This record gives sequence, structure tokens and C-alpha cells, in this order.
Amino acid sequence: MIPSLLIFLITFILIVTERVNRTAASVIGAGIMVLLGLIPHETALEFIDLDVIFLLIGMMLVVGILQETGLFEWTAIWIAKKSRGNPYLIIPGVLAATAILSAFLDNVTTVVLVSPICILIAQILEIPAVPLLSFLALYSNIGGTATLIGDPPNILIASKSGLKFIDFIIVLTPIVLCIALLNLTLTWLAFRKIGRVSDHVKQRFVKASPELAITDPARLKLGLIVFGGILLGFTLGQWLHVEPGIVALTGGFVMLAVCGENIRLALEKVEWEVILLLIGLFVLVGTLEHQGVFALLNDVFFKRFASSPMVLAQIILWGSALLSAFFGNIPVVIALIPLVNTVVNHMSSLPVPPISPMVMWWSLALGTCLGGNATLYGAAANVVTSQIAFRNGYRISYRKFLLYSLPVTLLSLLTGSLYLLLLEYIL
Repeated sequence: MIPSLLIFLITFILIVTERVNRTAASVIGAGIMVLLGLIPHETALEFIDLDVIFLLIGMMLVVGILQETGLFEWTAIWIAKKSRGNPYLIIPGVLAATAILSAFLDNVTTVVLVSPICILIAQILEIPAVPLLSFLALYSNIGGTATLIGDPPNILIASKSGLKFIDFIIVLTPIVLCIALLNLTLTWLAFRKIGRVSDHVKQRFVKASPELAITDPARLKLGLIVFGGILLGFTLGQWLHVEPGIVALTGGFVMLAVCGENIRLALEKVEWEVILLLIGLFVLVGTLEHQGVFALLNDVFFKRFASSPMVLAQIILWGSALLSAFFGNIPVVIALIPLVNTVVNHMSSLPVPPISPMVMWWSLALGTCLGGNATLYGAAANVVTSQIAFRNGYRISYRKFLLYSLPVTLLSLLTGSLYLLLLEYIL
């Protein structure tokens, strides 16, 4: 256990400080784990979430094709024109749309789609792109918390708990709306000084013609038809038992064929650094789980409080959030689901449970989804956003991201904590 922790911590420090390229550090660290026999090769492969990988590749192909048609430029100019270049209308609008999209797609897909628009809006309005992209990732995770399909932890929880799509809508959507609205205050404070736009820039958009940005209308129409099919596939996938990654990957290659794209050129636009970075992180954290690190943390954080259900619910919320911040919310939720399931089964067996056992599942969902916002590597959406930013010439450092993420995460978790107390009387 200790060697795996040391390797993980050294790799994590190298990634955070960027002394070594993030992707190189991640892959080397994962390779050392396997070479030293800390995790069998076959087991390491099992920890790589292929659904996330396929989802990213497919959506990156889609974005690359649609980007060539001028769609994102049209969207950015249209938004700027409608708001008359006012960033205090544009930024909340884009972030609200991001949260809504994340609830019905998933947060990784959303940031892949919206990041190019945010970068263009920042360039058009001559405002810093890094804060806007950072808040994009944060709001995608907040919005994804609202539904079963919005964030991978919710999908995993639903598969083990028996909770349905409508359950997430009824219980989590109201509190997510409150959290998003409360965080708009922090967003306004963050952009109060850096979001000022000169009058000549504002006037530029009063006369702008967004339709001139479309360079290939025919290809755009074909691409949007396929994209509509992909969205439909995401929506129906949970009933047809088809994973989003398969839908995205298939849809991406269908769009390549329909739009007559050169496959080799299209694949060159895929963010392979992001893919390899995530693969390395999956193996690194998977090794810790294989070595029993999370089982030990379960004993320390949770089992001591099994006799106090609401205290335990709060510990699940804050403990899973803390773990998600450092280890990523996907592996953390996988590690904690068996524990929460045991607690729920024990409470359900009591003649009169002190509180609804389902509160424990909602604690885990809120903790992992919102806790993933705390650091740059807490959620896949954060990693993807930072890599897209880097490829476009913007650097979101670990420390810079913390400047925006910590206040948002703390406010979100405090609100969620109060909501759990309310659920005690509602459920």
C-alpha cells in the first residue's frame, strides 16, 4: 500500500507543479505501478473507463467537424450581438446554458462542445479566457449533478441503488438550481473587474452579421442532423442500455462519413493528450483501490459513525467530496458504493429507520459530483477543459483553478449539507 501511495503522490505533485508534462507524468506513473507489480496488467485495464474514453473521442470528432463549418463562430457572435457586448449578460447566460446542457448530456460532452465558444467569446470581447473556461468546468459539474445522466458518479450510483431517472429529477434538480443561482454571485465578483469591455468593442457587435461566419452551410446541415441523432441516442440510451460512449463514438464516425471528412485529418484533431492523461489517472487511482487504500479510508471515515445516521450522511457528503478532490470522483464513487450500499441495507432492515436510507445515496451523489469541482483533477470535465485551453494557447494552472473552484465548491457543499438536513423530514 505504501509504495503505491508514494508513487501516486510523486506523480500527483509532478502533474500539479507541471515540472513534467501532465500527460507524460500520468502515463509514466501508471506504467511504474504496473511494472512494479502493484497492480496486475489485466486489472489495470479494467480500471480504464472506456465509456469516458469513447465519449471523448467521439465528441472531439464531432466538434472538429462542426468547427470547420463556422458554427461556433456564429454562436459566439450571435451571443455577443444579442447582449450588445455586455459581459454581465453573456457570461451568466453561457454558464447557465452550460449547466442545463450538462444535465441532459453529460458534463464532459458539454465542455467539449462549449469550450470553443467560450474561447471565441473571450477573444471577441477581449476579456481573459482562463476565468471563463474555469467557471465553464465548474458549472458543467454543478449542472451534471441534477440528473441521472449528467455526471458519471450519478450513473454509477443509479446502477447500484435502483434509483430511477425521475428520482434524481425530483430530489437533486431543485437543490442544483439553488446552488447554481447562489454561485452566480461568486461569478459576478470574479468578473467584476476582469470582465470590462470597451465601448468600441461593444459597438462592433451592434453591426455584426453572425451568418457571415458560416463557411459551409451544406456540411453544417448534414452535421447538425447527425448531431441531433447523437443527442437522441444519449436520451434513449438509458432505456436501450447503450452507453453514451458507444453513441458518441459511432455518431462521430457517422458524421465523418456523411460529411465526407478525411478520417486521418479528423483524427489528428482529437485531443490525444487528454485521452492518455485520463488513462494514466484511471490506472493510478485504480491501483490505490486495488491496494486497499479506499477500504482503509472507509473504515476511518464512515464505520465509526454507523449509529448516527444523519452524522454519517454528512460524513459521506464531506468525506466523498474531499476524496474526490484529490483522487477524482469516478474512482471514489466506485470505491464508496459498496459501503453506502451496506449502510442502506442495514438501515432498511430496521423496523423503523431513523431517517430514509435513500439519504445516504443522495449524500454520495452530492459529495462526489460537487467535490469533483474542488481541484483541476477532481472531475474529468475539469481535465478536459484545461487541456482544450492549453491547446488553444491558454494555461489553466492548478493554483489558478483553485482560486475559482474552492469558493464555488465550499458554497455548493454547504448548501448541499443543509439540504440533507431538510431531506431528513421530506423523505
